[in-house]
Amino acid sequence: MAGLLDVILGYDCNLACDYCTITPAMRERSLGAAQVVAALRQGRADGLDRAAFTGGEPTIRGDLLGLVRAARTLGYDDVKVQTNGLVLGQGDNAGRLAAAGATRLHISVHTHLEDRYEALVRSVGSFARMLAGLDAMLATGLPLVVDLIVKEDTYRGLPEAIAWLHDRGVRAVDLWFVSLTDHNAENLASLPRMTAVTAVLATAFAYARAHAMTLRSLHVPRCLLGEDHAHAFDPGAARVRVLTPDACFDLKASRLAGQQQVPACRGCEFAAICPGLRPDYLAVYGDGEVAAARGQAPTIAARRGLPVI
Repeated sequence: MAGLLDVILGYDCNLACDYCTITPAMRERSLGAAQVVAALRQGRADGLDRAAFTGGEPTIRGDLLGLVRAARTLGYDDVKVQTNGLVLGQGDNAGRLAAAGATRLHISVHTHLEDRYEALVRSVGSFARMLAGLDAMLATGLPLVVDLIVKEDTYRGLPEAIAWLHDRGVRAVDLWFVSLTDHNAENLASLPRMTAVTAVLATAFAYARAHAMTLRSLHVPRCLLGEDHAHAFDPGAARVRVLTPDACFDLKASRLAGQQQVPACRGCEFAAICPGLRPDYLAVYGDGEVAAARGQAPTIAARRGLPVI
């Protein structure tokens, strides 16, 4: 069975995003090149045909190009690199990555507003560097996906961000719902209610459809997206093996995946394909939103000081 090997090379990064789940201690941990190549070999032996290099920030590693070449040499048909783009805007780094064998690129843009971007990543002058990276990645001609973070201080601007990206030549965007895990576990203020976000998402989805853009929403259950449910995307639905400096596991077991269906999910038309809600979200807001969407009473109360709707 074909599938993806998602390699988190290390947790270190050249930015310090205010919602990042990586702790200072985690930043010290990384995989050695020999470990990565061994995992790539094993993945091919197990039938995996796609590879992804993520982090942290993979482009700050001097061996990234060699690892991309190794993946292609071993027979991976698709090799993705996930980056914040800052390094790829320098010199011909984006072109070198493409020449090494990368077939697909993802860049984390977070938000289209310069002041909010630099406050979010906590690095003055980084917005211009990110834009240079974005333009360089587009210039390679490789398939490119932009990642936007859905959090309390960004979600209201999503429709404008989608239009801004379209004007720059971007045609595919993934929307990641902020996670309250590890280093971001106590940042409750960053987590909006999904029912507040979905009204804004509807406007963004409509724009994307009208402009031939691919717009996918991660972590928001289909029942809350309503007529826009086709935009839901569950990375764990496919076969994905994740290799980190700490462990190797199936993505379905990750805390970042929606992995808990609630009683109201029973009988839902999407129950067979929807993973449910993440436990960190349930801990803050309970299951009231999903229950209401299904015409039922909530059964899971908030456990972190916020009321059930």
